Amino acid sequence: MRLPETETLQLALDGPFLHVTINRPDARNAMSLAMVREFMQVFDAIEQDADVRALVIRGAGGHFCAGGDIKDMAAARGAAAKSDGDPYYDLNREFGRMLVRAEQLPQVIIAVTEGAVLGGGFGLCCISDIALSHAQAKFGLPETSLGIPPAQIAPFVVKRIGLTQARRLALTGARFDGNAACALGIVHEVAETTEALEDLLTTTLAQVRSCAPQANAVTKQLMLNVGRQELDALLDDAARSFSAAVQGTEGTEGTMAFIGKRKPAWAE
Repeated sequence: MRLPETETLQLALDGPFLHVTINRPDARNAMSLAMVREFMQVFDAIEQDADVRALVIRGAGGHFCAGGDIKDMAAARGAAAKSDGDPYYDLNREFGRMLVRAEQLPQVIIAVTEGAVLGGGFGLCCISDIALSHAQAKFGLPETSLGIPPAQIAPFVVKRIGLTQARRLALTGARFDGNAACALGIVHEVAETTEALEDLLTTTLAQVRSCAPQANAVTKQLMLNVGRQELDALLDDAARSFSAAVQGTEGTEGTMAFIGKRKPAWAE
């Protein structure tokens, strides 16, 4: 696998785990169109690479992501004055495409949140498979207080925490900390200190390593298809996946490892 050259993202491959650090600390890691495109390049590089088993997303400088980049909005305003197209639509929709793509990746997506987790950063957290947070992180959907809707983020927030809570957060622009985010189901575990947050990540990566990568990918897709696919068809596909797994390399290795009272190869 060849990782892309990126300016807004720092990439570090550690065994089967790719660490992606949003690296615009002077802007509290606000998400620019360039960053969205760089995320898409990273997804292109890893999507078909079974050796990459998890993607860890976090931010530099003590913040996860403070939302969309106001400079991009200004650039879209200038472009709108010179074009018959709709650069505001293009800018917003590209971010939504990135969220869809991220959610559908076969790898386990782990968000490590601290500092500002606002707007687009909130949405990025909501597509993760596992989210860890510092207790003092600040979450919120401030869009309506700026006179705009959380257009691309809203569907992912609703899926994450349900319609009732999503409406409350979006229609009040309320800010809340990591513990409240955990109570709402936005994140899964909270740490009181930076050191404890790193320990949570280490434990989580060890847990991911213990699971077979193809089994994880199939399981993730099965769960994402709930509600999208008619139930009988979904269960038919699940049974076929189960049969293929039992007879496949991972199923054979898992069974032999269990009988031999040893770790399977993927957990080594």
